[in-house]
Amino acid sequence: MAKTILKMKDIKKEFSGVKALKNACFELKEGEVHALMGENGAGKSTLIKVLCGILSPDGGETEYFGERVEFPDIAHSQAAGISVIHQELNMMNHLSVAQNIYIGREPVKNAMIDDSEMIRASEELFERIGVKIDPTVMLGELTVGKQQMVEIAKAISRECRLLVLDEPTAALTEPEVEELFKIMGELREKGIGMIYISHRMDEITRISDRVTVMRDGEYVGTVDTDKTTKDEIVHMMVGRMVYGGQKEKSNVDQNAPNVLEVIDLCAGENVKNVSFQLKKGEILGFAGLMGAGRTETARAVYGADKKDSGDIFINGKRVFINSPADAVKNGICYLSEDRKRYGLMLSKSVCENTALASLGNYQKFGFLNDREIERISKEKNGLLRTKTPSMQQLIRNLSGGNQQKVIVARWLIKDCDIFIFDEPTRGIDIGAKSEMYELMEALAAEGKSIIMISSELAEILRLSDRIIVMCEGRITANMDISEANQEKIMKFATLRNIQGKE
Repeated sequence: MAKTILKMKDIKKEFSGVKALKNACFELKEGEVHALMGENGAGKSTLIKVLCGILSPDGGETEYFGERVEFPDIAHSQAAGISVIHQELNMMNHLSVAQNIYIGREPVKNAMIDDSEMIRASEELFERIGVKIDPTVMLGELTVGKQQMVEIAKAISRECRLLVLDEPTAALTEPEVEELFKIMGELREKGIGMIYISHRMDEITRISDRVTVMRDGEYVGTVDTDKTTKDEIVHMMVGRMVYGGQKEKSNVDQNAPNVLEVIDLCAGENVKNVSFQLKKGEILGFAGLMGAGRTETARAVYGADKKDSGDIFINGKRVFINSPADAVKNGICYLSEDRKRYGLMLSKSVCENTALASLGNYQKFGFLNDREIERISKEKNGLLRTKTPSMQQLIRNLSGGNQQKVIVARWLIKDCDIFIFDEPTRGIDIGAKSEMYELMEALAAEGKSIIMISSELAEILRLSDRIIVMCEGRITANMDISEANQEKIMKFATLRNIQGKE
């Protein structure tokens, strides 16, 4: 039997009356990859913060290699061999790889930092985990995947015994994911225990030995991965079955008018003579591999990036969109794939973020009508079932799915007719995905028109009435949902230099 590394029992944590953790439990053994799953807001991050000393628990106990512990801060947990690799890497791009690994604990010789020893030790670390990275290059020159390997090497350099990986594949390419899984396999052989947090079911079933599920801050259960199904795990997470299969036919009337028409749009190297139509009440899915030009096309239509040529028509009338403000005036809104960078003011409240695009409507004699702003924000977020203690809660304290809902509420206030959703469910959990799907379908049923960009084929097939496939900046297919399947989409996603026909 493998030795138990970690045992957390009946962990409690409360914030201003809100119970973030209620009798949460978790166990990890040597050489085990143990998935920790749950909807956003289920308490996963809070549990990890308690483990590594960022937060102090209000109750419960933690045993680490059989001894009861409570780390006062992250420095003490790191010294004990616990390392966390966060989804958003916290590294210094202007320093070299070796400097990032040994920052704050650099080898010293004759009262000077010994760069040659630091480089040698880094090379040895990379050899141990089986990756080839030059320790002398600037970290900012590496891909996100390689930067993550540097973080793993940094953890190993601290004699890591427990490694937490939080959404480690969110920004990785397929080859980088394979490289990460290979390294995890090697760490497993060395007896290192790993807590793996992810919303991607295919990864969980492939890489983990056991799965522990949390819901609303509480422990739901632990199952052996090879003895359960995806549906059973999902049901544990949300208490209901979600998703549904592929849409069988379009919900759009054949005679529905075109609300948007794009003709021969060109923008840089990633958008080449792109033409398409969007009908009233239609969900138009954009599929393709990374770098296909889908986001660039959406940003050019929205005016966020300058187009080189091409025409845009809304309701049959040619319009000139040179900025996002022009797009909004014409009834187009855009929900970015990077909501924290482009969609939210993280230091502001839910109310302020919701009303952001419509403040002029609630201003008189130079003063904002705060009461009316809060009323309309509460109304729209109520329609979307946004989970927040109040409209004055800081947006950064909401889960990813609820942050996304606030942005949708913003555009509902503005009464936009055309919604561009760019990776609408990236970084949100399965339950929140289901709610987002229901929301998009409800918008379409009300007559709103949606362009949806997604890298998840299951999502494209689940929601789209029609699918456009792009490759290297060009449209390679334009198909009705009744004709579509994963194999056909992937075929056209790797087919170059063809403009799909209507």
